[in-house]
Amino acid sequence: MLADPALHQFTGGRPASLEELRGRYTSWAGGSGSVDELWLNWIVRRRIDNAAIGAVQATVVHPHGEPIGEVAWTVGTAFQRQGFATEAAVALVQWLLDNSAGSVTAHVHPDHTASARVAAAAGLRPTDRIVDGEVEWRLDGVLRSPVTE
Repeated sequence: MLADPALHQFTGGRPASLEELRGRYTSWAGGSGSVDELWLNWIVRRRIDNAAIGAVQATVVHPHGEPIGEVAWTVGTAFQRQGFATEAAVALVQWLLDNSAGSVTAHVHPDHTASARVAAAAGLRPTDRIVDGEVEWRLDGVLRSPVTE
């Protein structure tokens, strides 16, 4: 699923090799090494057959005491446009809010309409802030009911 070059259309780069992925996952499992930064990673699986179809991740930091979550999602191209990214991102954002995150951010390429729709469905709104060429989307700490499609 992660070997598809189309997944890099907006982020640049190329698919990682199996060895590079093993190294990345080993690093992620080890965490950031900082007590002030938590790395959370989940595999997105399709309910019908438990197939791995993507991933969501969050980095939680505590810059001023209140946790802030930064989120990202990836869904394999064969599984896009079926609501999986939206369902996973909504669940991730809600989980962060339920676990005391004061705000949640995501960074979306300005031309990536599908990711912008996912961010909006998860309750985030675009800001004027640009980070590495991507628009920062943000939701400030309001506990809410999960959004449904």
